[in-house]
Amino acid sequence: MYLYYLFALIIIGLDQLTKWLIEQSMQIGERITIINDFFYLTSHRNKGAAWGILQGQMIFFYIITIVVVIGVVVYMQKYAKTNRLLGVSLAFILGGAIGNFIDRLFRHEVVDFFDFIIFNYDFPIFNVADSALVVGVFLIIITTVLDERKERKENNK
Repeated sequence: MYLYYLFALIIIGLDQLTKWLIEQSMQIGERITIINDFFYLTSHRNKGAAWGILQGQMIFFYIITIVVVIGVVVYMQKYAKTNRLLGVSLAFILGGAIGNFIDRLFRHEVVDFFDFIIFNYDFPIFNVADSALVVGVFLIIITTVLDERKERKENNK
């Protein structure tokens, strides 16, 4: 059980380290080409959520994040003991939520830097915490599908 929290701490540490490195080595708006026309490191700040929505609504983000973190911890304590994939999924979500919460709390904005252009679409710039949240949600979907299949299989016996 504690390994899930350790995993979340590793995500938080990696998230904060990469954001610190971006802040220390790049000016806001500066762009470094990694793979031309596909992947860049771009120093960007976001005072909102994904795609820049809800700009400046810090109190809202504080409340939502606290609710999510409490919910994830309760759910992890209750269900992750018997489902490793669920535990890992929730660890990703916990780490990502706390990583961006730290930014909002101390920087009053989120540091973003991964910048991809996919099929001529300039995807919104994101960070390690955002990636962890997406991976966590994707893994929860997989967990749900697997659990439903297992339940259906058991009911058909």
